[in-house]
Amino acid sequence: MKTTVAAIDFGTSKIVALVAETSGRQRCDIIGAGTAIYDGYLEGRWNAPDLLNDAISEAVHAAEEQSHARIRDVYVGVPGDFSRVRTVEVKVELQGADPRVTEKNISDLFDKAMEELGDIRGSVIHRSPAWFIVDDGKKTLEPMGMRGFELRGMISFVIADQFFLEDVQERFRSLGINVTGCLSTPVGQAMLFLPDDERDRSAVLVDIGYLTTEVMAVQGDAIVGLKNIPMGGGHIAADLAYGLEVNLAVAEQIKRAYVYGLSTGQSTFEGTDQTGASKTFTREQVEEILEPRAEEICEAIKAAIAESGLKMSKWSPVYLTGGGLAINRGGREYLAAKLGRTVRELPRKAVKLSSPAYSSALGLLDLLIDTTATAHASGGMGGFFRSLFGG
Repeated sequence: MKTTVAAIDFGTSKIVALVAETSGRQRCDIIGAGTAIYDGYLEGRWNAPDLLNDAISEAVHAAEEQSHARIRDVYVGVPGDFSRVRTVEVKVELQGADPRVTEKNISDLFDKAMEELGDIRGSVIHRSPAWFIVDDGKKTLEPMGMRGFELRGMISFVIADQFFLEDVQERFRSLGINVTGCLSTPVGQAMLFLPDDERDRSAVLVDIGYLTTEVMAVQGDAIVGLKNIPMGGGHIAADLAYGLEVNLAVAEQIKRAYVYGLSTGQSTFEGTDQTGASKTFTREQVEEILEPRAEEICEAIKAAIAESGLKMSKWSPVYLTGGGLAINRGGREYLAAKLGRTVRELPRKAVKLSSPAYSSALGLLDLLIDTTATAHASGGMGGFFRSLFGG
């Protein structure tokens, strides 16, 4: 039986509305997609709140027209800029004559972690394990049935800002749309695109957006560190606009056309200045303005990885997505040189919307499909989602 679901992803420069038909965890068809350019957010606040409802409506209507479906209920993705990650390590004793890990032991471990989390500002929208250990054994994500006397684990909690939850609830209500629930967009991205075996060893996902950059430290089935850097591709474009004396649209075109690396054969860039006159810029002129900001972003990413506390081996991968460097030729290699380790591009997971600029929306949709499938199997999550809004 097919189920139709809708998801809304708030990026730093665009809103993406997706409508999909799903017939279980393994099958999902995107039947409608709508986007709207808007002013985004920075450091946990909307940049142009008075214009936000119009942008939401534009994205929703475009998705409705393409899918030929009326959107009455949506799941909303909570961006990293409106999220915090907390991790808690806890342990429980295993009981019985032949003690083995049971579902109740794992449930007790999660409950204990929630207790130790204590009072928080905001609402927990996601919790997941980074690892489990039975006695002094190896880390695992599948401890069920293992024999021992003690179960330990690291549990990650994603906490959404209450302002965001209440604000989007009210905005969609004014548009006649019900917010069924809110999900963590960073978690969706990490779980969809990063392979299981690499997450087991630990990995990093870097999403360079237009106004912000998210650095996600990932271990097991959890994000164990989330750093939001208030810089992105838009800052590179703004520097070019100022330095070359062109409008922002022209600067964005030059930024996207720029190829990182010395042996590019790229010598000039065409554009119009602020008076409308056609101008030609040399690669040296563009490089002198563009690369200092790109380097600053890379250095901030490097510092964020170091501050995350994630223990990375030389095999631990870094993945790059977003519209900042990932869409530029040579951008991934440029970041790799600055970090001193290999940086990979995300695997393709969909024919539609395959650009790195849409990875957050696809990750959100995948998490939604996974969550709803689990909810149906376990009897529903309505009470959990209602608790986010005090309902």
